[in-house]
Amino acid sequence: MTESGSTTPTPVPEGPTRPGPAEAGGKGRFSRRTWINLGLQLAALVLAFLLTSVVLLVAGAPPFQAYIEIAKGAAESFTDVSNVLVAWVPLLLASAGVLVTFAAGLWNIGVEGQIVLGAVLTTWVLRLLMATSLPPSLIIVLAMLAGILGGALWAALAGVLKTFGGVNEIFGGLGLNFVATALTLWLIFGPWKRPGIGSMSGTEPFPEQLGLPTLAGERLSLWSLALGLLAVIFVYILLERTHAGLRLKAVGLNRRAAFLLGVPTWQYALLAFFVCGGLAGLAGAIQVTAVYHRLIPSISSGYGFLGLMIGMLIAYRAIWVAPVALFFAALNIGSIQLPIVLKLDSTLSGVLQGALVLLVLLVEGARQRYLRRSRTRAV
Repeated sequence: MTESGSTTPTPVPEGPTRPGPAEAGGKGRFSRRTWINLGLQLAALVLAFLLTSVVLLVAGAPPFQAYIEIAKGAAESFTDVSNVLVAWVPLLLASAGVLVTFAAGLWNIGVEGQIVLGAVLTTWVLRLLMATSLPPSLIIVLAMLAGILGGALWAALAGVLKTFGGVNEIFGGLGLNFVATALTLWLIFGPWKRPGIGSMSGTEPFPEQLGLPTLAGERLSLWSLALGLLAVIFVYILLERTHAGLRLKAVGLNRRAAFLLGVPTWQYALLAFFVCGGLAGLAGAIQVTAVYHRLIPSISSGYGFLGLMIGMLIAYRAIWVAPVALFFAALNIGSIQLPIVLKLDSTLSGVLQGALVLLVLLVEGARQRYLRRSRTRAV
């Protein structure tokens, strides 16, 4: 077995850092430490909104009205809510996936490329089988399985480069992202070019029967929504209720110690990449079969990087994936209103998202320092 000594992120350990029923001078379920944690997280949220408000004021826009427009854009009509849920699904899959690699102490920056490869493999199988006599439902299943496999293998490549080639997974993932994007553009403007058309609109749309069923007049597929939620449940059970999850966390917390205790560290590192890539590939498959019904250059829509931000924001706790991903999806969809109503760029939501993640990480660092000081005084 080989052992890698490169720097890896250290997940927030479960158990010892969680307040017990009677810790820190508190009684019952909500101890003093629990209230301090909640207060710090709330403070980070308030500071993020204040920072974004300053940016809005500098841009000459009223902050309160901007937030109202974002909320209206995300929930004013059934179509708005449906679009939020459409964005929620790939965020669920990407965020759940990165938690697995984070648990193993790995930075899978290549999630974006894994979504793209999942979409590419899904498109390839659909194009390959669409003219056959196979039932459309079987073609869809085979195409989505190909997407899962494509994302998993692309992620495993980053794992192999790290484990056997000594390539840091951050640089390897970024490089593979560029390769995946270049491959997509080549396919769209080359072999899969629409007849007589070469544009950024993507490949030829697939027949309606080769897409996941969606709600009438909407892009939301209940099948894709179910798959996203099942993925979160799967990751939660994997990390919190299985022996494999315990070993993944052991590798993430101290790879050398885990190796000396007999844990096959490089195998678990590859497993983490494979699971994360498979979920990212499923996100790409859903983008093709339920949302766009073709391959487009921006098929990943930045969901991979946003999933990384969500993973850091929730401190690697799977139970928070669904609500936080929903909040980010609502921000993304709601911000579309800003250019229309206030003549502001819709990327303002990215300012709020980035500020929120940064401030929560700073608060988490302050919380860890507080805990260390408390333990020192107790000793």
